[in-house]
Amino acid sequence: MRGTPEQGLLRSPRIIVGALLLGAMIVAAIAAPWFGASPWDMVGDPLLKPLTVAHHPLGTDMLGRDILTGLVWSTRVSLSVGIAATMATLLIGVSIGALSGWCGGWVDDALMRVAELFQTVPQFALAVVIAAVLGASLESTVIAIAVASWPAIARLVRGEFLSLREREFVLAARVVGQRPLTIVCTQILPHALAPIAVLGSLMVASAILTESALSFLGLGDPAQMSWGFMIGAARNVIRDAWWLSVWPGLAILVTVLAINLVGEGLRRALSVSEQSLRRVG
Repeated sequence: MRGTPEQGLLRSPRIIVGALLLGAMIVAAIAAPWFGASPWDMVGDPLLKPLTVAHHPLGTDMLGRDILTGLVWSTRVSLSVGIAATMATLLIGVSIGALSGWCGGWVDDALMRVAELFQTVPQFALAVVIAAVLGASLESTVIAIAVASWPAIARLVRGEFLSLREREFVLAARVVGQRPLTIVCTQILPHALAPIAVLGSLMVASAILTESALSFLGLGDPAQMSWGFMIGAARNVIRDAWWLSVWPGLAILVTVLAINLVGEGLRRALSVSEQSLRRVG
């Protein structure tokens, strides 16, 4: 007997691998304060190679700081910035996109022109400028990523609203006298949830990459250890100490891959739910 689509989704190897990897990253981020010393502490000889000293399995950097400890603490920073920046992006993008798609007319034209104005500037270049102006901190990094990223989600939500606002179930809600805000929140947004969630999951991965790039350039919070900072600090000794750049690079790769795998599973699950909602609607 065949299982439901949701049960098939849970048996997907890619989804299982992605969820396990992402779960391990989340556990590492939560457990960072109990992992050991501060990532800034000099706990060994400089430039110890990996697998040569039991207490430093991934080696040490130029100042004798443990690489494994730095990776664990960096996981907390990267995931925190990725989630916070995505939430801020969704708040801005969904609000503007919903307003534009629901109102239409001159409101739609004005908001979309603003979105196009932001999209004329390369996203990363805009994030660099904003982070440089606001100063080096986690808050400025989140703001820079959100301000540079919201047009994509706004245009997606606008398109969904334009497609759904004339559907029968929306017209029926208008006829019975539901308020516009109620219709938007209870009738339209649930049907637009699948593409928003999928794009949101991809934005978490994109935000982590952007934060790493900003930290590599010295625009991240100097008080926080991050993967980008570790790679940037090691670029001058990459020929003599390859592991200083390889380990944080692998951490970024694994995290982004895990998020993308989970996002794919989320897309499939929400597509099934969306089809059910459309049948009911």
